Amino acid sequence: MEKGKGRVCSLCNEKRAALKRPKTLEQICRECFYTVFEDEIHRVIVDNQLFKPGERIAIGASGGKDSTVLAYVMSELNRRHNYGLDLFLLSVDEGITGYRDDSLETVKRNEIQYGLPLKVVSYSELYGWTMDEIVKLIGLKNNCTFCGVFRRQALDRGAALLKVDKLVTGHNADDIAETVLLNILRGDIARLSRCTSIITGEDGPIPRCKPFKYTYEKEIVMYAYFKKLDYFSTECIYSPNAYRGFAREFIKDLERMRPRAILDIIKSGEDFRISTSTKMPEQGICERCGYISSQKWCKACVLLEGLNRGLPKLGIGRSRGLGGEINSERNANMKPANGTKNSQSKQCGSLDF
Repeated sequence: MEKGKGRVCSLCNEKRAALKRPKTLEQICRECFYTVFEDEIHRVIVDNQLFKPGERIAIGASGGKDSTVLAYVMSELNRRHNYGLDLFLLSVDEGITGYRDDSLETVKRNEIQYGLPLKVVSYSELYGWTMDEIVKLIGLKNNCTFCGVFRRQALDRGAALLKVDKLVTGHNADDIAETVLLNILRGDIARLSRCTSIITGEDGPIPRCKPFKYTYEKEIVMYAYFKKLDYFSTECIYSPNAYRGFAREFIKDLERMRPRAILDIIKSGEDFRISTSTKMPEQGICERCGYISSQKWCKACVLLEGLNRGLPKLGIGRSRGLGGEINSERNANMKPANGTKNSQSKQCGSLDF
């Protein structure tokens, strides 16, 4: 008899438990899981005043589990709670054959399934390079640096084309805990001070929101599975050795021992106080493309310049004032190295900010 009781949902005490919730270890039924999962996200949205009625919101959509669940839940909550938002899907085509082309097909299906308009921007259009071409030039080491920098700016440029007020991303609690650890390991005080913020970029072109800030990755997977959502589950073929992967494994080990460890790391990141004597980078505008930058040239322009000159390591690592050290007039007269492209053919993006 006691054994039977253990299988009853601990929330409704009626239906049979279908899962053990990763965040709380509660034994609950599917219906109660859907309810608490969606209600927690709704509370995060309301408590943090993420949106205002009438706003246009772009949902960063990759076709993966996080962005697919985000699109589904945002659509449901918008309808259920009358947020009054105009929702759009925004995808970035990095140009990774056998990976991104397949995942974009999933996003196109989501566009129909959820009735949300889709906009796709590509690296080839914005930068004149695909990730396949970049990896062919630089190899598998540091390729994630290029992709991360380019994708961040591509999302902003796509959001500008959609004329949205905010961009929401599927960064979950696991992602944020990993980022806290990575910034500590790198000694990156500037990023550490803002990586736990639920809204970022308020002083930039388009603010970004993270409704999944306190949502566990395992619960997102469970929700997608039980709801039978259509998502793409293959990992990027170019990221097996990404530095973040080591932090992710460490987080998973901590979670197995103590599920609350993820939330505790986020709370620690929120409570960090940066010394007043710490010199923080001053935000300005890139002289080349107009994007936000703490240097004369933004990181995307520096990386792109290196690619176009056949010097792909130009913007890798920490270099002070790297953008200021590049003399664009002199570079324009340099002959591109073999396998490179004309450095004046494409700036980092075809839009002005």
